[in-house]
Amino acid sequence: MTSSRLTERVVTAIERIAAVMLGLVTILVFVSALGRYLFAAPVPDAFDVSRLTLAIAIMWGFASLGFRGSHIKVDILAQALGPRARRVLDLLAWLGLLLFTLLLTWKLGGRVLSQMPGGETTMDLRLPQWPFLAFVVAGLVMAVVTTLIRLWLVLRHGESLEPHETLKDDEAHGAGHE
Repeated sequence: MTSSRLTERVVTAIERIAAVMLGLVTILVFVSALGRYLFAAPVPDAFDVSRLTLAIAIMWGFASLGFRGSHIKVDILAQALGPRARRVLDLLAWLGLLLFTLLLTWKLGGRVLSQMPGGETTMDLRLPQWPFLAFVVAGLVMAVVTTLIRLWLVLRHGESLEPHETLKDDEAHGAGHE
């Protein structure tokens, strides 16, 4: 198996984890709302578990962004630049994302380590919160990995923010960058 196929499989698995977590949040909120309004009995800890699971979904989705770069961006400046300056700008953007992700991982990792002995739990079921937060940090670690992979692709192969936006593809479709 080539490294690009392996990378694609890992990123697809990351995206599926994010999707499953988001689906769980949706189901939990829906069932809890039904229970609250139809039976006057919401699901215990629905608020705490849904917010913690949503954090997991967001951070694993962030890991997908670290590879795909499919976030909202304004590339007016990038479009005005030549290919070489555009590559430098892409490199700086990915380095900035990597730095931000490393700092966020460090700070949230510290929070998990401080919560483990502290025993912070959810309100109703008294579930420990640190396993949820550890899964959030795992998503951030994956974000660091995927951002490093994309950074390597930018450095080694000159790929742009997204694979379908590479200069080779732009030039093949008649979008010149003078």
